[in-house]
Amino acid sequence: MRFMVMVKANKDTEAGVMPSETLLAEMGNYNEELVKAGVLLAGEGLQPSSKGARVRFSGAKRTVIDGPFTEAKELIAGFWLIQAKSKDEAIEWVKRCPNPTGEDSEIEIRQVFEAEDFGPEFTPELREQEDRIRAQAEELKKKAAKP
Repeated sequence: MRFMVMVKANKDTEAGVMPSETLLAEMGNYNEELVKAGVLLAGEGLQPSSKGARVRFSGAKRTVIDGPFTEAKELIAGFWLIQAKSKDEAIEWVKRCPNPTGEDSEIEIRQVFEAEDFGPEFTPELREQEDRIRAQAEELKKKAAKP
């Protein structure tokens, strides 16, 4: 099972305040632990919403809304994508995470849909397309990682 683990934003992350060297070291150690356990699939911090945008959909119309966005508590400051045997295992990994803000905070855990979750509507042709897209994305990732 894959899980998206989301670190909620706060006033500091939205102001672009960088984490301390201590927190960066603690997070680096935590990430190493995830890698060594074969759990980490991806993980990144996100720039403040002032550098982002949203696209609102209304029928065929698209409207772009530039950041910043006002509700920091509803924003994401960073994420991990992890592989775990169960939600309970994902929770145990998150409980080992250093406090990302040093103050009261929450980390949200959400299971990622897998192909079999979509049932018969996810036809063999659509599965083949999904596999092809994933393979192409992996190739792009490998190319981007080369200096």
